[in-house]
Amino acid sequence: MRNQVKTGGRSWTILELIRWTAGFFKSHNIESPRPSAEILLAHCLGMNRVDLYVNFDKPLTGPELDRYRGFVKRRANREPAAYITGRKEFWSLDLTVTPDVLIPRPETEHLVEACLAGLSDRQNPPQRILELGVGSGAVILALAGENPEHLFFASDRSPKALAVAKKNAIDLFPNQQIHFFAGDWFDPLSSEATGFDIIVSNPPYVKTSDLSQLEPEIRQYEPAAALDGKEDGLSAIRRIVVDAPEYLNHAGELFIEIGYDQKEPVRRIVHDSGRYENLSFIKDYAGRDRIVRMIKKEV
Repeated sequence: MRNQVKTGGRSWTILELIRWTAGFFKSHNIESPRPSAEILLAHCLGMNRVDLYVNFDKPLTGPELDRYRGFVKRRANREPAAYITGRKEFWSLDLTVTPDVLIPRPETEHLVEACLAGLSDRQNPPQRILELGVGSGAVILALAGENPEHLFFASDRSPKALAVAKKNAIDLFPNQQIHFFAGDWFDPLSSEATGFDIIVSNPPYVKTSDLSQLEPEIRQYEPAAALDGKEDGLSAIRRIVVDAPEYLNHAGELFIEIGYDQKEPVRRIVHDSGRYENLSFIKDYAGRDRIVRMIKKEV
């Protein structure tokens, strides 16, 4: 083909580009160099990653190679692949992501698992589930996909984040109604807006002083407001724990993702509130306490 790019008298095929890019990323300390190369090249060519190896000897055209070079340069500058492609898989859902939302992480699937376990323990659907700080919609949509018979509500203080979550809801579950509203934690809810059976949140929990120590992909590109847990990293967690009982039904449950080293201070916050019982912590695959689950205590 006349518009194939020749380098050293030969064309660049898919497999050659994957191998070269993986080596290039490795030399630049990019995490998961080969998967990153595959994700970017598949996006460039409108394929999935399996298709790359089915078509491993396919040469790229000039425009394709130029586009791919741009992706590689951005990733080498530590821009996350999910922001370059605008896509991220979570709980087998293909989500739209933008720099207005955090990129969903594998450890947050433990939050989904915990909520699903909580729902399985409860009777008489529909249950009313509220997510605080919905971001891309990853958690609430995973729950809705598994349990469409329930009623789902979600909030975020960022209108841009809400727009991403709404788009994902429409794209993935057009027939499932999820009620979205804008505001800071419980602020948009009136004092009469009670009656949730489960409240779930993955709030900011990084200490402000630790933000500068995060990986460049996080500190340079992801929204700081969704990461910054203020001085002790517990500001949002503290507020949610203290305020949630006013909005939970009898024996309603609260699930929160926390930092790996926050178990004991979170335990103290819950204890000092005096509003919960059956407190438990759930570990992630690395054996770190990642999810806290508690039940509203009637007083």
